[in-house]
Amino acid sequence: MRGGIMKKTLISKMDPENIDIELLKKYAGIIRDGGTVIFPTETVYGLGANALDEQAAEKIYRAKGRPSDNPLIVHICDIAQLDMLTDSVGEKARLVMERFWPGPVTLIFSKKKTVPYATTGGLDTVAVRMPAHPIALGLIRESGVPIAAPSANISGRPSPTRGEHVAEQMDGRVDGIILGGDCKVGVESTVIDLRGDVPVILRPGGLSSEELEAVVGRVETDPAIKSADTGAAPLAPGMKYTHYSPDAQVYVVKGSGEEAARIINRLVEDNAKKGIVCGVICTSQNSKYYDAPVKLELGYDSADAARNIFSILIEMDKRGVHVVYSESLEEKGLGAAVMNRLVKSAGYRFIEIQED
Repeated sequence: MRGGIMKKTLISKMDPENIDIELLKKYAGIIRDGGTVIFPTETVYGLGANALDEQAAEKIYRAKGRPSDNPLIVHICDIAQLDMLTDSVGEKARLVMERFWPGPVTLIFSKKKTVPYATTGGLDTVAVRMPAHPIALGLIRESGVPIAAPSANISGRPSPTRGEHVAEQMDGRVDGIILGGDCKVGVESTVIDLRGDVPVILRPGGLSSEELEAVVGRVETDPAIKSADTGAAPLAPGMKYTHYSPDAQVYVVKGSGEEAARIINRLVEDNAKKGIVCGVICTSQNSKYYDAPVKLELGYDSADAARNIFSILIEMDKRGVHVVYSESLEEKGLGAAVMNRLVKSAGYRFIEIQED
């Protein structure tokens, strides 16, 4: 196990469609007592603690090995809990909440003094969302407090969307783990700052910019999303530091189709002569073009890709892959979020394909 944390972790399976309330109350008690609990959401698994308890929030950073200036997203179960976190909810924020909560979108607000800086990464803002998952909502409700919860992985690693991946990384690091099956969306929430005249997406995620624009009008994207410069203080998770990276070295191929496959296949063959095991990440429709020891398919569309991308990155390490070559997706809808995760997992390493 990575790191030196070791504790007894209570691990339970739970059916989202038939929740064991008494068992859920046991985990809620851990939250109330200042402990840490991993639980499923519709996006990825979250590592939760009482968002209003400074010492509890600090336990999240220790469990993940997460830098303390990387803010946590606070999860709530109803609008009444939002009043515990902020008193400045604008009109556009209300429109987004009415249309998309519960769901995979996080909003940035000015924080109340009751929200500790340990939760906000030292910022005067707080990131809030209402998850669309019965176990997550039930845990928050039974705990009686908002729950701060980043993704339930070692900092910098791929986010877990399947129960077995959670236990492999985090058993012994947290007080409790609720295994509730696979996450339906598969990438983290979209983070948007609605405090200015024009809303700004700080992290692409499970809700597309097109869907947001249909409700609030023009939306801009923070240029830091596509930049390798990590010097600025992050307003949202995923804007700074290495993220989503497997042990394997990942390259994103800028190009598609048979010409891209021809070049990738040549790289795979050349590496094989040196004893380097290569893997390919591709769409299901392009899979026929690739010849690699490990070939994992994203699926047929961006929704499939979002559900599969993190488990594929984790699987590449399990199969002993040294170098991964991934196709690019069109950056529309969920494709923008998938490409953001791929590019960050690659550390902005690209291979340009010149198509005729």
